[in-house]
Amino acid sequence: MGNETDKKAVVLAEENVGVVQIADDVVAMIASLAATEVEGVNAMAGTITNELMSKAGVKKLTKGVRVEVKAGSVRVDLAVTMEYGYNIPATCQKVQAKVKAAIENMTGLTCGSVNIRIAGVRVR
Repeated sequence: MGNETDKKAVVLAEENVGVVQIADDVVAMIASLAATEVEGVNAMAGTITNELMSKAGVKKLTKGVRVEVKAGSVRVDLAVTMEYGYNIPATCQKVQAKVKAAIENMTGLTCGSVNIRIAGVRVR
């Protein structure tokens, strides 16, 4: 049985050409990068496990992101830290749109939902 890092989506299967597979971690990385490009988002927030892993020297760009791919549709759960002073609902709508567009444009998969959890607010 595969573990979490073995998960992947088949996005193109041509009999004469081959198969294109995208690992879930790649989709998570796309979501993370897209989310942090939005003004007002300070960083992705990690779980306790991710924090312990980064102290041990294992750093992941996918910290604070969970991706589930089923039948060509992607569900993304993000935990983010916001900058103080930004409108949270408006910023989250921008993050949702940006993440959805990035995943769909780069992978060809359909992004069904982008769920955001505000894990904190950073004061400058």
